[in-house]
Amino acid sequence: MYLNNNFERCYVKCNLPEIIHAQFPLANCYTRCYSVPMKFRSLQENLRKTLWERIEAGDLTGLKLAAQTGFKQAHISNFLNRKRGLSLEGMDKVLSVQHLSVLDLLDAAEINKRASILPPSEDDFENVVLVDPPVAAQQPLLTNETVKDILKFKKSFLRRLRPELQGSRQEWQRFVLIRLDAREGNSMFPRTVPGATVLIDRHYNSLAPYRKNDPNIYAVRKDDTCTFKYVELSGRQLILRPQNDRFPIEVIPVEEDKAPHDYIVGRICHIAIET
Repeated sequence: MYLNNNFERCYVKCNLPEIIHAQFPLANCYTRCYSVPMKFRSLQENLRKTLWERIEAGDLTGLKLAAQTGFKQAHISNFLNRKRGLSLEGMDKVLSVQHLSVLDLLDAAEINKRASILPPSEDDFENVVLVDPPVAAQQPLLTNETVKDILKFKKSFLRRLRPELQGSRQEWQRFVLIRLDAREGNSMFPRTVPGATVLIDRHYNSLAPYRKNDPNIYAVRKDDTCTFKYVELSGRQLILRPQNDRFPIEVIPVEEDKAPHDYIVGRICHIAIET
């Protein structure tokens, strides 16, 4: 069991909705709803499939679609028979006259995988997702495909935590969990141990102490992942100090176009150890 009662284990995996509850222009939807593997050609193919289903059901003909869109019948025929594609404007026109949304062209399973909406919480607990360190370090919104587990924290506990936000971090999902590996857990021993689960407040990326005379432990972006250390600023360098003196002090130079808070993933605001 966990040593602290601020959260309870959630054994149910997240059940994300099968549709995104917002509409974007076609180009924006392609960019925001899908990552790189989803191609514009795939959207066109799904549109073509949908139109053929309507034609085969007797609800549509190529001639009728040409009349609705103002396109030549040959243009529509070539598209339906995969001899040519449509421009973004052409797809928008077809979607409009057929009363389709670009969401109708997306696979429900793919939307579920990439959705960034946590399941709603109707009790006194809030769902917080457990992810790998590179995900926590780089992804503002956490998608279903990156979720390894979900833990429930008391809402009253999370509300008491004071943010200290610097830079453009408002849209980042605030709380995230990481499980420490052997090196990271041992480097901050006895504050942490390997396998400990740490709660990161990604809206606290200031180097100001949360409590007077009590240094913060931070998740720090390093080599596209996270390391967990005490942090000090010396000139244009971040000094990363471990709790365990058997581990070396690390130095991260702050690049010219960046600020120290750009390297801070967040403050460690809760540590749980399984026994």
